[in-house]
Amino acid sequence: MVARRIAARAAPLLDALQVAIVGIVFVAPVLWMVTAGFKDSDAVTALPPQLLFHPTLRNFATVLTTMPFLRFALNSVVIAGGSTILGVLLGVPAAFAVSWNRMHWPALLMLAARMAPGALFLLPWFVMFSAIGAVGSFWVLIVTHAAITLPLALWTMLPFFDALPRELTEAARIDGCSDTAVLLRVVLPLVGPGLAVSVILCFVFAWNYFLFSLVLSDIHSRTLIVAAFNFVGEGVTDWGALMAAATLIALPPVVVTFLGQRWLVAGLTAGAVKG
Repeated sequence: MVARRIAARAAPLLDALQVAIVGIVFVAPVLWMVTAGFKDSDAVTALPPQLLFHPTLRNFATVLTTMPFLRFALNSVVIAGGSTILGVLLGVPAAFAVSWNRMHWPALLMLAARMAPGALFLLPWFVMFSAIGAVGSFWVLIVTHAAITLPLALWTMLPFFDALPRELTEAARIDGCSDTAVLLRVVLPLVGPGLAVSVILCFVFAWNYFLFSLVLSDIHSRTLIVAAFNFVGEGVTDWGALMAAATLIALPPVVVTFLGQRWLVAGLTAGAVKG
């Protein structure tokens, strides 16, 4: 009995300790990045780390003045937003078709393509788009990033479509709705949280993807995540400016996730259980 009482009292403390450890593991690198953006470059790499320092905005001024930051930010928004729209427009109907027909091989094929390394697609794409002089164009970057967002949208939406009673769609078909009308008027209003999850995840993944933008963009279509590496040199790296750039680059996905957190949590919770 005594051992059980001790275990019962210790359980909340152990749970709190586990949460604290996980929080430190995930939050500490973010805090280090943000604080490093306000330090001089020498202070960023100082050992032991300087916990007390005089904050400076010099690094953020360097980021905003040494490169066209706003134009690169707009490029990132266009590419991430365009590939998100394209991936959702193609992935949601595909997920509905896979769920309705219980035909899982297209989803598995799409998952295999998503699991393959990006370099596997990059060389053929570069040769193909170079042959038609399209490297550096926005439509190329949007289409190639759709290789990331399309499988993500498909697999995110599948649990939501599988959870819907088939009687709903069958009743809509009996009433004379076409497949498109069933999807737009009956199904999508019921899976709104899942759609929000899909859009948020697709945007975040596309925004953060580095490889395709590095090879297939030019100075006019360069994204923020590629432009940030201008502060990495062969011999010297401006760590302060790099951390400031990383902080600014991380803001849009954080803002999008924060604004959509209500739908994100509701969607993830709803998609976890099949009706």
